[in-house]
Amino acid sequence: MGGPRVSTSRSQWQPKPPARSVAPPAFLLPTSSALSHQPRARAAVSSPVPSARDHPTTSTLGGAQGRGRRRQAADREWSSSRVWVWPPPVPDAAARRRPRRAVIARPLTPDRRRFAAQSPSAEEGLSPGGAGGQLCTGTADLVDFNWETLGFQPVPTDFMYVMRCSEEGVFTKGELVPYGPIELNPAAGVLNYGQGLLEGLRAHRKEDGSVLLFRPDENALRMRVGADRLCMPAPSVEQFLEAIKLTILANKRWVPPTGKGSLYIRPLLIGSGAILGVAPAPEYTFVVFACPVGHYFKDGLSPISLLTEEEYQCAAPGGTGDIKTIGNYASAVYAKERAKERGHSDVLYLDPVHKKFVEELSSCNIFMVKDNIISTPLLTGTVLPGITRRSIIEYARSLGFQVEECLITIDELLDADEVFCTGTSVVLSSVGCIVYQGRRVEYGNQKFRTVSQQLYSALTAIQKGLVEDSMGWTVASRQA
Repeated sequence: MGGPRVSTSRSQWQPKPPARSVAPPAFLLPTSSALSHQPRARAAVSSPVPSARDHPTTSTLGGAQGRGRRRQAADREWSSSRVWVWPPPVPDAAARRRPRRAVIARPLTPDRRRFAAQSPSAEEGLSPGGAGGQLCTGTADLVDFNWETLGFQPVPTDFMYVMRCSEEGVFTKGELVPYGPIELNPAAGVLNYGQGLLEGLRAHRKEDGSVLLFRPDENALRMRVGADRLCMPAPSVEQFLEAIKLTILANKRWVPPTGKGSLYIRPLLIGSGAILGVAPAPEYTFVVFACPVGHYFKDGLSPISLLTEEEYQCAAPGGTGDIKTIGNYASAVYAKERAKERGHSDVLYLDPVHKKFVEELSSCNIFMVKDNIISTPLLTGTVLPGITRRSIIEYARSLGFQVEECLITIDELLDADEVFCTGTSVVLSSVGCIVYQGRRVEYGNQKFRTVSQQLYSALTAIQKGLVEDSMGWTVASRQA
């Protein structure tokens, strides 16, 4: 079989110690004078962005006035701390001769600083999990359902959670209602102007019948960052987590048995108030529903095929590619359907300026492995900061792998030893082949996907509670 080949030597796949620090190429250097341009230890420059629990809660103002003040403050703070230059200029010959895999220290963005909050404690109903945490117990009350037929399609369950927000930006206490249609004014902001955000989480049932969630506080924070970008009020982290907990408990009989799938939880924040001009809606609705799902791709865990998209884009510099707004996914449908008609699983997008730097798929992030070094595209504002992406980066580093966030050209990706994609929906899927400009590159057979297999097994074991959660990622709740 054609394509890149790698040695099957057992020693080759042992994680290598981090390489010595190298100076970033000139075209990747941060523009902020606050950052030193001197080489520094890799441990200092490749540290992941701190999690929500590392930072204290910061209060925010509500309503239109509060949104304006927050935006002005964010603009002032961001203008003084922004470190990326876009579009990334094509490096000259001298720059290309420098070490290409530079990792840049990325400061905690103003958005994350402003919205970071402590995770609720056990006394508030949620606590860090590990192997012993639980949301609900028992399997005797499972719904009568053929779990073997689960795909990634909506399945009506029992209840959904609804919470509304007034013009003052204050969310009222939410409630569980029977799963079903929601009523919207035809002039609703989400229907006319696409003012809406979505999130996605999975809940897994353990062997003992209990249920675990994976990093839900990160979803709450990401929704708050996206809401500020779209001039929307957002539930607090505590309100978000409470809604997730109640939705799972109300639909616990729909959580598939161990190994048969998971319960997919979909939070939505939409502009439900009537508006006839391009402006923030006067009212907002937060909805959480859940349904059992299986594998995202129709071939299950089989390696997927990607078609490189060279004509269409779903994100651009200065746009909304780095938040989970509903419009981003609508713009990706046409290219993805065209790829599926040609026998591929998904599309691979390149940067919108140079058409040479790899960005992401229609609904997930992408990674490559070369010489046992794991790389993923830099977050430049056109790539979604995926929670699974971040988890893979953190866990791989904990195993001793060298992980780099950098600009990756399509040629470098095609020359990789392994390629895989990550996301809440796909979890971690190996890429079997990529088609670019009529050229088809295959990534060997199953025995060559050692790194992605190792990371997939480790991540899913934590998510399902099969091993002790050494990372502190799983979240549990006392049953109400």
